[in-house]
Amino acid sequence: MQQLNQELKNNAYPGRGIVIGRSADGKKAVIAYFIMGRSVNSRNRIFVTEGEGIRTQAFDPAKLSDPSLVIYAPVRVLDAGDGQGTDTIVTNGDQTDTIYEGLSKGLTFEQSLRSRQFEPDGPNYTPRISGLVHIREGCFDYSMSILKSNGGDPSCCNRYTFTYDNPAPGEGRFLHTYMHDGDPLPSFRGEPGTVAIEGDIDSFAGMLWESLNEENKVSLFVRFIDIATGQYETRILNKNQ
Repeated sequence: MQQLNQELKNNAYPGRGIVIGRSADGKKAVIAYFIMGRSVNSRNRIFVTEGEGIRTQAFDPAKLSDPSLVIYAPVRVLDAGDGQGTDTIVTNGDQTDTIYEGLSKGLTFEQSLRSRQFEPDGPNYTPRISGLVHIREGCFDYSMSILKSNGGDPSCCNRYTFTYDNPAPGEGRFLHTYMHDGDPLPSFRGEPGTVAIEGDIDSFAGMLWESLNEENKVSLFVRFIDIATGQYETRILNKNQ
């Protein structure tokens, strides 16, 4: 099991990252999503709340040069409709909406993403990473997905889905877009790493924020969801605020 703070401190540019797991006491589903940036356009962002989810927004609208890949809703929540459960979707792009619409129509998480592929930002071809937290009747499971080019070849999209049933207390998975900084940026490889989930929401969010590279970090979202009741707490940290 990896220590998240060390994983982040030893990587100046993991890009965008999703952490999903279960709190050490076993009572909470844990979600974290962070964004980093190297360009002015990428760094000129903040997270703002939108309904039960969040949206990225330009910190200085005058500096926003291209909104296509930087303005989106990273987190949306789909209610089961019977008051018994929710699906919380977290992604690094507008595929959040694709998943939301697909689930609403009865498609699975994986089926919903079949219409999407990596981002059209060659030569990086940034992977699309996505997570789905399913809570229903006191039970919790989650899935993660990465859609990426075939070793930098955009003619082929490699699709990977990982599903975790009844996650163990104090354990999570960490999926991010890039292995490390570079030019072009090397896409994430392998299965999401196993990481420790420790502390309450404030200590966990604080650890993540302090561990992200100071120059490149932009925004962080953390949510703890009570598995028994569905009630949640959220923390948002923005470098630009």
